Amino acid sequence: ASGNALVELLCETDFVAKSAEFLTLADAIAQTANDGQIGDPAALGAAGLPDGRTVDAAIAEMGGVIGEKIELGRVAVLPTPVALYMHRRASDLPPQVGVMVAYSGDEDAARAAAMQIAAMRPLYLTREEVPAEVVENERRIAEATAKEEGKPEAALPKIVEGRVNGFFKDSVLLEQSSVSDSKKTVAQVLKDAGTEVTAFARFEAGH
Repeated sequence: ASGNALVELLCETDFVAKSAEFLTLADAIAQTANDGQIGDPAALGAAGLPDGRTVDAAIAEMGGVIGEKIELGRVAVLPTPVALYMHRRASDLPPQVGVMVAYSGDEDAARAAAMQIAAMRPLYLTREEVPAEVVENERRIAEATAKEEGKPEAALPKIVEGRVNGFFKDSVLLEQSSVSDSKKTVAQVLKDAGTEVTAFARFEAGH
């Protein structure tokens, strides 16, 4: 991560992931993404590093030297200000989960939201962001499941609605129960802190 850019650099082994060369390259790529405000992997791959090589060329060269596949994964650039949370699964490895949150308001509240995102893996910020076909698919699954369970026809609409709402509570950040106060949703906790989250990016190695 650098500034308001978050970059995923992938390799095959822990040995490479904690090497100084890999970490230095990852930092340089994140810096290039930040300097050019480049949020697209293909565009970032073609961008120049300070030493004159493109990002793609530097990745290919390192992969050739160490004999292991290295590749550029996801890239995100969000509007400033941003709050960042990087989660390490092991102290001697680089972070396996990176979350960046664009916000207005209180930085501590935004960072708490980033920690929530790291732990609870929401896919969307708001209910409105969920694609219609995703909601429709959840609705179909809920209806089929309820019928298989032998629920009465008259009760199906209410059951389906309840299960779709359950999907939203799992998948939508603002509708999740807050890990810091389970009696409140994330939306309520942010509102109490006078903070609004406008976008987020969550990268987890291997997911």
